[in-house]
Amino acid sequence: MILEQTGPPADTARPRQSHGRPEASAPRKQGPSWSPRPPSSRAAVARLVQVAGAVDAALSVLPTWHQRFPLLAELVPTAGILTARAATGVVGVLLIYLGAGLRRGKHRAWQLAVGLSALSAVLHLVKGLAGAAAFGLALCALLVWKRDHFTALGDLRNRWRALRAGAMFLGAGFLLGFAEIAVRANRLVDHPGVVKWAEHAALGLVGVSGPVQFQHPMGAAAVSVTTGAFGLLAFTAAAVLLLRPGTRRRQPTPEDEARLRATLHRHGGGDSLGYFALRADKLLIWGPSGRAAVAYRVVNGVSLASGDPLGPPSAWPEAIAAWLDDCARHGWTPAVLACGTPGGTAYRRAGLDVIELGDEAIVEVPGFSLEGRCMRGVRQAVGRMRRAGYTCEVIRRGDLSADVLAEAVHCANALRVGKVERGFSMALSRLGQAADADCLYVLCRDAEGRLRGLLHFVPWGDDGLSLDLMRGDRDAGNGLTELMIVSAIEAAAGLGVRRISLNFAVLRSVFARAEQLGAGPVIRLWARLLGLVSRFWQIESLYRANAKYQPLWQPRFLCFPSARDLPRIALAALGAESFLPQRATSR
Repeated sequence: MILEQTGPPADTARPRQSHGRPEASAPRKQGPSWSPRPPSSRAAVARLVQVAGAVDAALSVLPTWHQRFPLLAELVPTAGILTARAATGVVGVLLIYLGAGLRRGKHRAWQLAVGLSALSAVLHLVKGLAGAAAFGLALCALLVWKRDHFTALGDLRNRWRALRAGAMFLGAGFLLGFAEIAVRANRLVDHPGVVKWAEHAALGLVGVSGPVQFQHPMGAAAVSVTTGAFGLLAFTAAAVLLLRPGTRRRQPTPEDEARLRATLHRHGGGDSLGYFALRADKLLIWGPSGRAAVAYRVVNGVSLASGDPLGPPSAWPEAIAAWLDDCARHGWTPAVLACGTPGGTAYRRAGLDVIELGDEAIVEVPGFSLEGRCMRGVRQAVGRMRRAGYTCEVIRRGDLSADVLAEAVHCANALRVGKVERGFSMALSRLGQAADADCLYVLCRDAEGRLRGLLHFVPWGDDGLSLDLMRGDRDAGNGLTELMIVSAIEAAAGLGVRRISLNFAVLRSVFARAEQLGAGPVIRLWARLLGLVSRFWQIESLYRANAKYQPLWQPRFLCFPSARDLPRIALAALGAESFLPQRATSR
């Protein structure tokens, strides 16, 4: 859990830390304001750069119909022409790659686009394509003219990563080129010295022939290909690393956590996901008044918020505006995962589009009962487990002894499927910390007293619980999960709990509508497709596992700027939920 005051940081690697109350009177630094669509001129420049890149890539493989200029024929050898063709292809691919960054207003993408367009013009001149060279110069001039549209900050650490990668490839290319010359030392013209060998290898990295002459053309070509290839690799790797999306990573302070917990204590009853803002990998950006905040994490250039904003709804707009301005300042794509109806409404008013993501199952404790035909399956499962000697203990974290707590933590780790702790929007990803004294544990033991399963709930305001963790021994009897959930509901009234949030069912409405009388063929087909996907991801099974408790279904939404951003947002969400591998720097 990390907190941040509004206002642009010095750079994305070291954003400004806030302590205590925000400085409402401090002047706010000016930065680009967020809008759901980039300026039309910026988008047009990005498309034009991508078109130029596609043209460069095509010209690098198409035959050349024009002869080189006589002057260039004297200055640039044939090997240089071949290297220029290969370099033009690399430049073209990089210009296409830069289009996405330019569309988001990345200043570093603009810098590279200016340099690459100028380099493209030079390479076309080397090949004798005057028209293509003029187009590259015109594109470079256009980028310089529109420079004010590309001001989004980059990650300072990427400069050193790019420099290190480029230096490694250049060094490797130089050594290999030098070694290739050395093994052909007895087949060189005039026996040049070692200094000439080094000069030849260094010039080969930039596609220029050096002073060493080979007796056989194949030897010269081999050295040129090796050094030229590593030179292109160095340039490409440095450019890609330089454009890698920036991240934020800082350590929280006790003051930060105390401020957040105070906000949750006053306004945490609105959203069942509010307590999950205390995750160690989440940042908070506060509105100018310090009354509301947005919890988020940056994953691969996507600023991924989760749940509703924290604090009173009247202060949400200023917190959302601060978060969106921060996204614009750094060129990040804003997205919100699993917000509720109030939060979705607030984000839509701020300019984001909203679609339904699924439904959250909420059990109302006063109205819950095991009686009735609809609860027959749950009732039988619970009765079967109790007759087998299984019992459940429902207890707060603050009331657990050290030995039982250690046993619960060990059980949770032992029963976890896989090595990765999944979750982001609806998981706390920690267990047993003293600061989480109000969290609730359900410990299920068999007749011999062995711990066979556990549930972990986090507080939801003063009268609610939200399911965080569910672990069960697969060798235990069928009905273990039902027994633990029913035990929690039965004990809830005595704990002052009136509502319990269970799991989240993705696209639940599709399955529910497909079961209704008169469901159309499109809905039925969509439900079948989701059923196939459920063989690999828990979609339908999770819906049915929650539906048996007859819960109230509360919709949850996904907020995003435009449909073209959905693939990037989907990958970022899967990465944040640990369904995809992520770099350590993105956490």
